[in-house]
Amino acid sequence: MKWLKRGGWMLLVVLIAGFVALATWEPFFAPATERPAGSAQRGYSAEIIRDDYGVPHIYGETDADVAFGVAVAQAEDDFFTLQDVAAMSRGRYGAIAGQDGAQFDFAYHLIDARGTAERHYDALPADTRALFEAYASGLNHYASQNKDEIKLANLFPMSGKDVAAGFALRQPFFFGLANVIGPLVEGEALRREFGPDIPGFPRETINSDQPDNAGTTPDQTAHSLVLPSPDEAGLSGSNAFAVTPEKSGGPTTLISNSHQPLRGGVAWYEYSVESEEGWHFTGANFPGSPFPFLGHNRHLGWTNTVNRPDMVDVYELVMDESGTRYELDGEWRELESKTVTLPVKLGPINLPIRRTVHRSVHGPVIINNNGAFVIRYGGMDQLEQLDAYYRINKATNLEEWQAQMARMAIPSTNFIYADEAGNIAYVYNASIPDRPEDVKANWRGILPGNRSDLIWEGTVSYEELPKLINPASGWLYNANNEPFTAAGAGSDLDPADFSPVLGVERKQTNRSRRAWKLLSETDVLDRANLERIKYDVTYERAGYVADLWDALEAMGHYSSDSQAFYDGLQLLKEWDFTADNDGPADALALLMIRDFMSAEYQNKNEVPDVREMLQKATEHLMEHFGRIDPPMSDLLRLRQGDIDLPLDGGSDTLRASTTWEVSEDGRLSLVHGDSFIQWVEWNEGERVTSRSIQPFGAAITRPKSAHYTDQMQLFVDHKLKPVYFWREDVIANAKQRYTVSSLY
Repeated sequence: MKWLKRGGWMLLVVLIAGFVALATWEPFFAPATERPAGSAQRGYSAEIIRDDYGVPHIYGETDADVAFGVAVAQAEDDFFTLQDVAAMSRGRYGAIAGQDGAQFDFAYHLIDARGTAERHYDALPADTRALFEAYASGLNHYASQNKDEIKLANLFPMSGKDVAAGFALRQPFFFGLANVIGPLVEGEALRREFGPDIPGFPRETINSDQPDNAGTTPDQTAHSLVLPSPDEAGLSGSNAFAVTPEKSGGPTTLISNSHQPLRGGVAWYEYSVESEEGWHFTGANFPGSPFPFLGHNRHLGWTNTVNRPDMVDVYELVMDESGTRYELDGEWRELESKTVTLPVKLGPINLPIRRTVHRSVHGPVIINNNGAFVIRYGGMDQLEQLDAYYRINKATNLEEWQAQMARMAIPSTNFIYADEAGNIAYVYNASIPDRPEDVKANWRGILPGNRSDLIWEGTVSYEELPKLINPASGWLYNANNEPFTAAGAGSDLDPADFSPVLGVERKQTNRSRRAWKLLSETDVLDRANLERIKYDVTYERAGYVADLWDALEAMGHYSSDSQAFYDGLQLLKEWDFTADNDGPADALALLMIRDFMSAEYQNKNEVPDVREMLQKATEHLMEHFGRIDPPMSDLLRLRQGDIDLPLDGGSDTLRASTTWEVSEDGRLSLVHGDSFIQWVEWNEGERVTSRSIQPFGAAITRPKSAHYTDQMQLFVDHKLKPVYFWREDVIANAKQRYTVSSLY
């Protein structure tokens, strides 16, 4: 019995040792951050002035000083999210968020985000690198002063190169890379392409369900971690408007109306910057950026909407029997393979999950049960966007701004522009692959991976992109629609002027249909009329909305249908197509439309079943409200802390309440929709002025702060607060004023 007891103790020791190892291995396994070679220690100093809404205005002698202050200010308001972004930037998010985080870590290794930063960071201009090093130093400074808030050991210090790797990881998912990676990992059919048909190659559903490739062994198949699609991650939506002084009857107007998640790594953070080196800008960024992505300086401004060009090509490789070599132009080449470790948090431990990532000369390779597939996408393996965003922050006129856009460094998103001289512009910006038009190939399908003539290099030129400068109509807009409806009849671009190989999307949203109609019908686009258009809550009976209501009107009812189902069907048939909280069918319509909007917007291969959706919607309302016709404002809510407010708008109305999570009480708590709104005006002979709003407040993850919820009522009431762009206005409205400084 002694040996049995001894064995039991040994087993217990082994189990404890294993638990300790799983609980502690990850921080020691993570690579340490090193200071860039040849860099010297330097100090940073920034002044932070917070206004009556807690919005930080950051001042410094140099741009780098300001970037340091940006990091500190945002950490003061949302260090929780900044740590998530920092972990993503180093391939360690799974150690915080478990399997969901490991999805991003897998993508980090698959697209070689770190390798991209390693290869290209040192080639960036010195002042751009200084900006990123200073921003990383600001994060490190805050972490060193607030160690009790750190949720992952050895995450800090960060370097500028770490921050750059985060850019390389996140940017491709704005143009839908997850819609390719996810299905390929699972061996499922890819979603329909957004672009027009290419002559000789009609549109098709791209299917990877083909016979197994020889040599694909079980340990090479892709794992089951699947990245969230853009609609699930909230990476879609936005409205943007620009109006000339002639059309407004007064100022040149720029309206930024982004639709992003209200919280998390792609939620907007508002701030202003000003340095003695000429950087003076107000706008918003995503956590992890030293500069604003949209907003205005004294001379000009811009905003963005997500666009969806065909920027990703998929190739199928011909593999040999060993599964380690692929054929290219009749020769066999070795597949590059690397095993990586993904930390996956499970309770108090981190499981080390080993996966193999592959690359060919085309790009990242995903091996599934159907074969080996390669993805190649616009903007792959480049970091120039870091410099281009910085330069357009400091542009002073349309010519300078366009010169930076023409670099084709910013991989995607539409740009709507306006300036003090009365110019307005729309650029369908995208690093569209420079596909050879003289090669016969179906760029909408899966391409043969054994032909090097199909491996394109670089992007098309700026001149080839759809764009409009100062249209005769005097207005421009985009609402995630094709670029061929942007300025009204007589001013819009002709799609026949652009090659189908570009893969420009041919899609409309309800927001686009409404904006085009309302802008076209309005003689003077003054502030009152623009507010009416921006907060419009009407659906056009067109596109997927028409298809859905046609299906409802054609639907019969069975004797087995509940009374609630029957009554709901009749209500929807009589709906007035407005999500204004003033109608008995608004709540039911809200529940019906979202999934159909998502299927259309994301080009999903299947749409929801109308009968099933109506059954679920009526059951939900009966369960939680005891009726199928509660006021929509009782159903749709803006919630943060103890504040619980009613909302208007729908999933695809210009006043956007796009997606939500269902709370325990059955209410819908908004998670994605109208987010940062900024309204900019340049009156002739006057200084620029602007107003803005956030759904919650500046201190988005600080419940004890007065600025955790202080913008919510204004947001619900369709109101904006002043932006204090000029220093004397900032000081006059200052509620806090302090200096932060540190040595690297």
